[in-house]
Order: sequence, then C-alpha cells, then structure tokens
Amino acid sequence: MGSRKFLVKTQRGMEGVAANYIRESLSDAEVLASPFGYYGLVIVESGDEDAEKKILDIPEVERVLPVLAEVPADLEAIVTTAEKIAPLIGEDETFAVKTKRRGKHGFSSLDVNRALGARIQELTNADVNLSWPDKVVQVEIIGDKAYISVIPGEEFRKFTPDKVDARKLFHRLTIVQMPYWGDYKACRTFGEKIGRAAQAFEVKELIIAPKEKMDAFELAEFIKGVRVGQESRYRIQKDAYPWKVEKVPVSVWDLYQVIRDKRRGKRLLIITDPKGPTLAQVKEELARDMYKAKEVVVFVGSREGIPRGLFRFADYVVDLAPYMTFATEHGIPAALVSLWEVYEEYLKNKD
Repeated sequence: MGSRKFLVKTQRGMEGVAANYIRESLSDAEVLASPFGYYGLVIVESGDEDAEKKILDIPEVERVLPVLAEVPADLEAIVTTAEKIAPLIGEDETFAVKTKRRGKHGFSSLDVNRALGARIQELTNADVNLSWPDKVVQVEIIGDKAYISVIPGEEFRKFTPDKVDARKLFHRLTIVQMPYWGDYKACRTFGEKIGRAAQAFEVKELIIAPKEKMDAFELAEFIKGVRVGQESRYRIQKDAYPWKVEKVPVSVWDLYQVIRDKRRGKRLLIITDPKGPTLAQVKEELARDMYKAKEVVVFVGSREGIPRGLFRFADYVVDLAPYMTFATEHGIPAALVSLWEVYEEYLKNKD
C-alpha cells in the first residue's frame, strides 16, 4: 500500500505538540506543522496502514481528514476532483460541500461550494443537504494548495434533528432575580454574571426585583453589571449562532408586585428553595405544567432566599440539590439546566 496524506486539525497552538507525537507514532511519516504559518494544522504523509487510527490516538488531535485529492488552489482544478469524489457518494445519499479557505485567491469559499457541488450532483444524481448530509466533501485550501476529503456527516453536531430545541422552553421563561447588594464592586461583578447567564439562555425576560427599599447606587452598579454581562454574551452569540439572536429584555419591578401580577395570562410560578420537595419528587407534574403554561416564571434569590410569604402563591417550591446552597451567580444556570432536563425527559416520553 502506498503512502497516504492526512490533514490533521488541532486546537490553535497545539499543532507542534501533536506533530511531535505523530512522529513518534509513525516512524515513516513526513510531518509538517503550521503549513504556510497557519496554526492548528498538521499535514502528515505516511505509508502505515493504521496511520489514521494512530493519529486519532493522540488527544491533541481534534480531526483527521484523509486527503483524497491534492490540487493547486485554482477553482477549475478543484472542480476536476469531482471525478474522483463521485464514486464515494451513492445516488440515494445526500451530500454537502464545505470549504475552508486560507490565503488570498480569486474566488470565494461559496464559489467552490457551488461549482464543485454542481459537478458532483451532475455525476452522482445525489441530493444536496446542507443541514444533515450523509457525506461531506471537505475542501481545505491552504495557500496555493487545495486538499479534498470525503467524510461522513459530522459525528459531534451541535444541532441535530434528534435534539429538542431548548429555546422552545426558555423563550417562554422569565427570570425574577433579586439583586445583589453591598460593596459597589461586588454588585457590579455579580450583575455581570447574572446578565451573562440570562442572555446565554435567551430567556423571555429578566426582571430585577428588590424585595424592599435598597440603596439606589448599589442597585445602579448591579444593573450596570447586568448590561455589561448581557452585551458580552450577546456579541458571542451573534457570531456563533446560525439564527438571529435578540437581547433579553431587562426590567426592574418590586418582588411582591411580580407575584401579584395577573395580566400575563396563564403563568406557572416556580421558586427554588431548600424548603421545598426535591426536583425528582415533582418532576413529572412540573414538566407537564411547564409544557401547558403560557409563561414560566422562575424566582431566584441573592445572598438570601425568596421571602417565605411568597411560597403560598407559587405553583412549585423546588429544592434543586438537597443539602446544598447555590452561590448567587449559579442560581440561574442551576435552575434552568435542572428544569430543562425534566422538561426534555417529559417531551421524549410524551412522544
């Protein structure tokens, strides 16, 4: 068997470490780390028939792309590789072309996707599926070379049809958060963490709810922190998500008036507190009621718990983790992840 070429991907900065381990595992290998100065890449050529497996045994390696064709970084040359690719894609399979381009060229990644995809479709009669393809034609352009691979649909997808979209719950969920008070710097710091958490879950609304008169400047610092935390998370979401992300609305309201509000329709009120039953004890009824509710309202304490007098008005008082008390900044993530787990289980059993 002749030598084969592989394009190895690592975390940025780990390519040199991975290259050294690859050299140890494959004594015959020619190894080039950071081709053309691009981090996170290693090109490997080896005649070892177990080369791919041995490379994947290295933890610093994230992906291994067996190179099916290597051509100049020219659009026409790349399209000619369709003849070699076509036999690997059945007529009853779906495929997608994905291109990663590094360097300056007279064409874009979309140009490659369109031109190569059209030629493959012409040769195979297979359908294109950009979301869940059976096969992915991966084009990696590095400087003046293009490396083409055919791999199965992504093993570790973020978004797959078998995963329930958590936003269907969180877009109906309002967080009522008691503000942190005390030292100005601490107020700002905790505000940032809470603003970031609320935005991360893309909840319907964040209501900052003091339970009594409090220092205006402490509250101001807390709210400034919420805004900073929300903005930092929002910028990341805009770049990372394939859908449009909205900023979570933030308001201030007296805690007791939130409980009294009857204008918002069919609300389900949930208070997280160690005095309630455990989540396991009420999860089936709770999940069912969350499914039916127009809005789910979750109350989260800060430094001290939600006032006990409000328990009478809640539909559920739930102990998320018996014998444990969550830190203020962990309240939102702990509550929402726990509620999502019981809700997802209910949806799967319901179907």
